[in-house]
Amino acid sequence: MRLYSLSVLYKGDSKVHLLKAAYDVSTFNFFQRSSVQEFMTFTSQLIAERSPLGSRASVKEQEYLCHVYARNDGLAGVVIADNEYPQRVCFSLLDKVLDEFSRQVSKMDWLSGSPASISYSALDGYLSKYQVQTP
Repeated sequence: MRLYSLSVLYKGDSKVHLLKAAYDVSTFNFFQRSSVQEFMTFTSQLIAERSPLGSRASVKEQEYLCHVYARNDGLAGVVIADNEYPQRVCFSLLDKVLDEFSRQVSKMDWLSGSPASISYSALDGYLSKYQVQTP
């Protein structure tokens, strides 16, 4: 059971843009890592864009399960995990991350922010904390 990606996005008037993301591509071949990360970024944006505000959904994409939570304030979170990772845990992680992000990052930054300009460093910690270590 693995988590591969955790993203925070904003569903603005025109289109969805990525605010912050963390990835764990360590299980992939070194030469595949950048394309896998691009795939996860693109998939996260696409799923967030297609999700109505105030909704939660799980979408199967290739061998991954993508869990999305789009809040009514426009903030959205996406977790990409393998098929075995518990759905309930993914949604509680998204709840926690989006609540914390909305408290720490000004709403003004949501409109024009980018991963480079937003200072929120907790995603990598959450991604490693919520990994399930197999014996």
